[in-house]
Amino acid sequence: MMIILVVLLLGSIPSIAGSDIPIESRNDNDWWKSGIFYQIYPRSFMDSNGDGVGDLRGIISRLEYLSENNITGFWLSPIFKSPMADFGYDISDYYSIQPEYGTLADFDALRTKANELGMEVILDFVPNHTSDEHEWFKKSEQRVPGFEDFYVWHRGRPNPHNSTAQPIVPCNWVSFFRGSAWQWSETRKEYYLHQFSVKQPDLNYRNPAVVEAMKDVMRYWLGRGVGGYRIDAVPTLFEVVPDADGNYPDEPLSGNTDDPDDPGYLVHIYTQDQNETLDMVYQWRAVMEEFQQRIGVRERIIMAETYSPIDIVMKYYGNGTVPGAQIPFNFHFITDLNGDSTAEDFKRTITYWLDHMPAIDGIVPNWVLGNHDQHRVASRFGEDMIDAMNMILLSLPGVGVTYNGEEIGMDDVWISYNDTVDPAACNAGPDRYQYTTRDPERTPFQWDSTKNGGFSTGDHTWLPISPNYTQVNVKQQLALENSHLQVYRQLIAMKVGVDFVANSLGIFVQENVLIILRHAQINGSLKSIYTIANIGNQQATINLTKYEPSLQEGILAILCVNSNHPKNDLVAMHNVVVEAKESFVLVSINFRPEVIQI
Repeated sequence: MMIILVVLLLGSIPSIAGSDIPIESRNDNDWWKSGIFYQIYPRSFMDSNGDGVGDLRGIISRLEYLSENNITGFWLSPIFKSPMADFGYDISDYYSIQPEYGTLADFDALRTKANELGMEVILDFVPNHTSDEHEWFKKSEQRVPGFEDFYVWHRGRPNPHNSTAQPIVPCNWVSFFRGSAWQWSETRKEYYLHQFSVKQPDLNYRNPAVVEAMKDVMRYWLGRGVGGYRIDAVPTLFEVVPDADGNYPDEPLSGNTDDPDDPGYLVHIYTQDQNETLDMVYQWRAVMEEFQQRIGVRERIIMAETYSPIDIVMKYYGNGTVPGAQIPFNFHFITDLNGDSTAEDFKRTITYWLDHMPAIDGIVPNWVLGNHDQHRVASRFGEDMIDAMNMILLSLPGVGVTYNGEEIGMDDVWISYNDTVDPAACNAGPDRYQYTTRDPERTPFQWDSTKNGGFSTGDHTWLPISPNYTQVNVKQQLALENSHLQVYRQLIAMKVGVDFVANSLGIFVQENVLIILRHAQINGSLKSIYTIANIGNQQATINLTKYEPSLQEGILAILCVNSNHPKNDLVAMHNVVVEAKESFVLVSINFRPEVIQI
């Protein structure tokens, strides 16, 4: 048997006999550092009034469910007033709630109850663009003094075929939603930049008035008690500075596609990851810290959405002197792994993030399995990997992020083009929409086996309910001992309830089995906790004494399983048999297994 042995030490793994060891910090200001954050897609979580669309009152009615799952905090995809051209990511008023979701009073009630249950509410902050129906854009389009340069405008280039005709687009930049990123305004007689939908004009962050206006939005919601922000589309905040004549350069061709309307047609060197973007994130962190100090609340957090290269992502943590985002999202489980990945691929993906983390005090890793823009775990990795993925997510140190529905193993729902509502997919047309649509992962949450999965009493829901809702739902899984939800709950109970040793972690691979080793104080004694996940399709036998030779005769107890093993079953360290796709958590014991309480 070939043994591939790889160890990553954030600090040395202590001797199993040690006692005077540091435990991961649990002071109140570090509330988020080993937390579990849960993304709620409001339109699809719970409908309280039967209109087929989720809302704030619906979320309030399900907060106990999140609390019972030991969720640290949840972030809401946008709930602000919006024409819904991109389902809330086109905001027309940052200070109001979208009426179909509820009112400001509903939001205050949601925040109050969440806090009473020990959870923080994180808002989705959308700073790159507004709706074209926002008052700022209307004033900018009309050149109202003070708003002329609130957005990115350009006169366009002269039409080479007709000097009196409408100018042509300023450059070749392409929108993420296909087609030119420039849209002509008949009112202003200029083009405006929109890196997303044509109804989402880009704000001009080179205008100090824009910077201050968005900081005021932050301050307002902090004042209403939010625990922080998930910041949308961070890399696109700034564009390159135009030349002396006010012109923008064309972006180079990528060579990946011949379709000039496809965002992958270009290499986005002038529209993403400009140097000023990092400073803007640092400024937002300063706003948060000023608020914390002035009000006397515990730390407020920033989660930054960026799929940028790793060296840029790591700069979002800060520069060692000026702090940045606490959680620059780690999307590598999404971008680097799939159903064909091996245990070695998993190990490489985990260590890739950890190896690149800067030496800055107080920062922690984070792990994201999915979100509203990505296909679901069950569809990307297969249904037999649902529990393994949650075990890996929640066994690693730092922050874990769950998209609503992943805890019960929801999968993508096939949606016809006629039922498609995602603007990116609609723009792609009936022959291409399935390659770009985000609707399949946004379908309504499955609570029980009643009408519409318990999501809504209405006759129609904004997206179709999965046809498997009678088999995959919360109520059913709560009644089963080893369901996906029960495994998920056991894992979180371990993550939040065990005193893990700070800065110790081992990542190993044997055959096609991923092994995560951590140490923890349990019942006053130092224990080894192993997470075992067979990524492969063949049974494997592994030997764990290789990592702790002092435990040659060690016995392990199973704490959490997705297999036929009973909880507290005993396993010899030198002979652990793992079936295909099987995963479980083991703890070393020198006491009776029945006293293991997690």
